[in-house]
Amino acid sequence: MIHQTWKDADLPPAWQKWAESWRAHHPGWGYRLWTDADNRAFLQEHYPWFLPVYDGYPEPIMRADAIRYFLLDHFGGLYVDLDFECLKPVSELLDGRELVLGCEPEVHTRLLLARQRGFTRIVGNAFIASRPGHPFWAAHVHRRLVGAHKLPGTLDTTGPFFLTRAVDSAPEPESITVVGPEVLYPEVSPYATELFGPQEADYGRAYAVHHWSGSWACDTASAPRVSAGRRFPFWASQERQPVADGLLSLEAQRNRWASGAVAPTVSCLMVTKDRSATARRAIRCFTAQTYPSLELVVLEDGTDGVLEQYIRELGDARIRHHRLPPERRTLGELRNEAVDRATGAYVCQWDDDDLYDPERVETQMAAILALGADACFLARERLWWPARRKLAISCARVWEGSMVCAKDRLPRYPAERRGEDTPVAEELVRSRRVVSVDAPALYTYVCHGNNTFDESHFAEHFQVATQTWAEPGPYAEQLLAMAARLPLEPGDIAHAESPETPEAPETYERKPQSVPGPVAVAPASERPRVLVLTPLKDAAAFLPGYLDRLRALDYPREAISLGLLEGDSRDATPELLREVLPGLEVEFRRVTLVHRDYGLQLAGPRWEQGVQRRRRSVLAKVRNHLLTRALSDADGGADEEWVLWLDVDVTGYPADLIQRLLGARKDIVVPHCATAPGGPTYDLNTFVLKPGAATLNWTQWLRDGILQPPRGFGRTYLDELRGRGRGLVRVDSVGGTALLVRADLHRDGLNFPSFPYRQFIETEGLAAMALDMGTACWALPDLEVVHPHHGAPRPEPATLAVTHSE
Repeated sequence: MIHQTWKDADLPPAWQKWAESWRAHHPGWGYRLWTDADNRAFLQEHYPWFLPVYDGYPEPIMRADAIRYFLLDHFGGLYVDLDFECLKPVSELLDGRELVLGCEPEVHTRLLLARQRGFTRIVGNAFIASRPGHPFWAAHVHRRLVGAHKLPGTLDTTGPFFLTRAVDSAPEPESITVVGPEVLYPEVSPYATELFGPQEADYGRAYAVHHWSGSWACDTASAPRVSAGRRFPFWASQERQPVADGLLSLEAQRNRWASGAVAPTVSCLMVTKDRSATARRAIRCFTAQTYPSLELVVLEDGTDGVLEQYIRELGDARIRHHRLPPERRTLGELRNEAVDRATGAYVCQWDDDDLYDPERVETQMAAILALGADACFLARERLWWPARRKLAISCARVWEGSMVCAKDRLPRYPAERRGEDTPVAEELVRSRRVVSVDAPALYTYVCHGNNTFDESHFAEHFQVATQTWAEPGPYAEQLLAMAARLPLEPGDIAHAESPETPEAPETYERKPQSVPGPVAVAPASERPRVLVLTPLKDAAAFLPGYLDRLRALDYPREAISLGLLEGDSRDATPELLREVLPGLEVEFRRVTLVHRDYGLQLAGPRWEQGVQRRRRSVLAKVRNHLLTRALSDADGGADEEWVLWLDVDVTGYPADLIQRLLGARKDIVVPHCATAPGGPTYDLNTFVLKPGAATLNWTQWLRDGILQPPRGFGRTYLDELRGRGRGLVRVDSVGGTALLVRADLHRDGLNFPSFPYRQFIETEGLAAMALDMGTACWALPDLEVVHPHHGAPRPEPATLAVTHSE
């Protein structure tokens, strides 16, 4: 018996040929297509005890997963998903075996969700063959279904992750056969292909092939899901006076519509110009809406015809495209034009570069109708900054872009090129009945680098956000959860996988497991962008070697930017920089070259205690000026996610330096800067305070407002920590010889104090400031960067750990 299941008897045409392939290769076998109604009736008759769990599953896919485990227990036979194609009879594969399953392609274990669970294999649930009454089902799987039914995701509740754990813990494993991916799953999912590149498929040994049209590892978001029983906090006002607050039930309004209540037409208004990529994404969000009465008015005044062609091919009568001549009308004027062309009783702002949950319009209209309001806004939105891999939930306010309003109550937009919707929202709140719904997931405000406002405007929203996900793991989890509901494409979310990928390319030297490995094997376009910053002074002797080592990095140059500041040089450094600049601009993503003199010329040795405050104060100013210029170079595309401070007179580091620093997955991290490979520490500004350091008399080493203790006084350096298998250690201070900092920390105000800050200055002051901002500093004692003394004796005071170029 071959079992397949679908919601009803009308199979999608794309799957009919695959379903027929099983009957064609097994003409003597029985076949049954189980509908949703059949499945529940079967459970009611044979497994009624499971119905409370079955009916309580929040997602239909969970019921589709679970039913196969009961059909095979009762009838036995072969269960296959509808997107499985049979290539040849499977009788030989099943002969003499009691229970046969197959592993998914190995590359799927490298996907984020699988890695988070530590899977070394994934047992697919799209093909299962079993004898009737195998003990694996009733004695094991059915019980585990009950225990797992409250888990948050389908994969762990009923899907492949659930089945993998069940097989790994089976009481009679010897009766279970799990074949390799080449037998049943020779094809890799499109999503995994997008991330890791094409994978060779061996069809010669395959009995069947899974086409991944509805899989967890697929490249398309699942169909929009209608939520059940959702309730949203709201508050309503009349001419700024509060009139109501509480919880809004979307289900209650749905019942009224189902009973015949009118659902007024809502006109979604999109004003766009030569943004076909983001506009197409916003249109996909429109077509996924659950509200029944919608139109989309697209007003375009650009020259790009791609979007118009896309809409024409889409063939959706609800979408009306209007081409306007490029008359340089303001955004406010264009919005008014779109309102005038709307036919609905309500209008909804539908910006071309943002994302909208399938239930957005339905929820806001439910609030308007339930409370007799003229307009509805979202109290909070989701913020997404793909280039910086950040997600957040905004602060609470009236978010203008989320407006849904009765057309005859809407004020006219002012003729402004940006910010035109703010006075409209203010007028509505001031003069009308308005409801705010606190459902941030309904609207995702996207920063893509070409917004109406610049990135500093977006950064301000992140600064006051109520919740933020910026660490690679949490960010990726949130992004993948978002993609489960929104019509995102693989390119939109592929970068969520890369920061967590533990596999190192074969060209990398394998390191002990205690040392965090390289960050990714993703394509170069998906690598985090890094800005390398280097101050230069009298650096002519070091610059050629510095550039050679940069070129030897195996990190893609199209993901590396350079920022160089030269000042106070008395050698040929300025001339040499002018000579190499054209070549650098070709080789690297972008280059910022700054010249600024600070007038610092020391008469004596630079390590004398009496000159440290002045010298390091100037060095801090140099770093801050370079940071400001290079990280704020909007015309040059300054959207880097990381800043790597690297001294010009460093003489050696591994080719995978950037990957290994990123692999630490910390916002601030330094390698071990040593005088020679395996030698003593050079940069003594990186240290760990010894136990009991707080009880020592530090004031005796306070000079000019900064601490200048002798080497080892209350401090442990990285040469004392190397080789202990600790890999990553938290440190109390950092040096700047090689220092990786998340760029957003600098953007948020983290800099190098040019004055005593908690009795520290420059890089040590940065570490103290970071800690006050809630960010710890870390070091990799076994990752070495070599910096010889360049002929000068190394002084004892720890604060003298600066380089010749500084």
